[in-house]
Amino acid sequence: MKRTIDVMLGDGPQVGTLRYDLQGRRENAAFEYSAGWRGDPARFALGPTLPLQAGPQFHRKAQDGSLFHAAVADTEPDGWAKRVIMRDHIKRRQELRREGREEEAQPLNALDYLLAVDDASRVGALPFRDEEGVFQRAQEEGRRTARPLIELGHLLNATRAVEANKETAADLAYLRGRGTSLGGMRPKCTVIDDDGALSIGKFPSITDERAVAKGEVLALTLARSAGIEAASARIVESDGLPVALVRRFDRQGNGQRLMYVSAATMLGVEATEPEEHSYTEIVDAIRVHGANAQADIEELWRRIAFSILITNVDDHLRNHGFLHVDREFWRLSPAFDINPSPERVRELRTWISESAGPEMTIAALMSVIAYFRITEARAKEILGEVVHAVDGWRMTGQSIGMSAEELEPFIDAFEHGERDAAKKLI
Repeated sequence: MKRTIDVMLGDGPQVGTLRYDLQGRRENAAFEYSAGWRGDPARFALGPTLPLQAGPQFHRKAQDGSLFHAAVADTEPDGWAKRVIMRDHIKRRQELRREGREEEAQPLNALDYLLAVDDASRVGALPFRDEEGVFQRAQEEGRRTARPLIELGHLLNATRAVEANKETAADLAYLRGRGTSLGGMRPKCTVIDDDGALSIGKFPSITDERAVAKGEVLALTLARSAGIEAASARIVESDGLPVALVRRFDRQGNGQRLMYVSAATMLGVEATEPEEHSYTEIVDAIRVHGANAQADIEELWRRIAFSILITNVDDHLRNHGFLHVDREFWRLSPAFDINPSPERVRELRTWISESAGPEMTIAALMSVIAYFRITEARAKEILGEVVHAVDGWRMTGQSIGMSAEELEPFIDAFEHGERDAAKKLI
């Protein structure tokens, strides 16, 4: 099988072509910038590993990595969305077998997963158009591409059915393609908020032993209080259960799409590579590609301090990102997927530096201020602002509707030795 997919930039021009080739079990993919895009005054490379040059560019697939170049792979479905796509495929295959058409039940390939995401919900600004000029997962007749907030209860019930392995074909049809790349295996779905803005609804899992959804909204609310540019979030109730509603930051008020890439893409590494990476590497990338480099480097340092103080240990490179500004310049995206994790080992997924390793301490953070070009006085000022915000975690939790019983399991995430170390330092 050979496919040729147009890669567009929002509602604007075609930036290139994605060519996919499947022979037996062997898959290959190549991306080629269009001549029109290479000559466009607003042109820019989609990522450091995809330079703006003529001719097809092939991508070597790493073990457990994506078949596609990183900028394209950033739009692939996350773990939860892949689970829904796979379950839906199994249901369809079973139906074909019952109809005696088993030969039509082909296994899913990498392109199937990529194109299964609804382009209206796809992260960033790269919708895909097929050989017939149809944008992928175009709106089904009589159906919305993203569900309005009023349908949250139906979405919640469908996700819980999937988690319990009791989903129906209707549940899967309701969820299919409405996933996102921004997240992991937790149940979620793209929804349209009451004001028409695109958001992610993050649902409680049937396995949760604490209020995880509320904990994420607490963390994002605290982050904004700490001076961090973070995605806005709030709690909405659905059938008596809390859902975290996180506003999509890759869309503007007029619906315009913003080009987004993960920090893994900006560093030119596979997100699945076993090698450890560090925040100092992100600093290097910001110095090369940053539209306002020192401001973003200081913002990054502030975010590390916040992660240490709230025990946010899932800070891998796909949980940091960049938004395109102009030509080859980018800015840090708003912070997202920040979660206090009281039960987890206090180690960072992205190291502060190679010498610090996974150490999640204020001392390690202070050891890199020279590399971040932050003075000691400024570092203490930033740290003081973060400490002040995090100190109010209980009051902030109550303000978003968390009860004392829901807050209790989070104590170890917020009250620990590093909090004392930060206070002593400032």
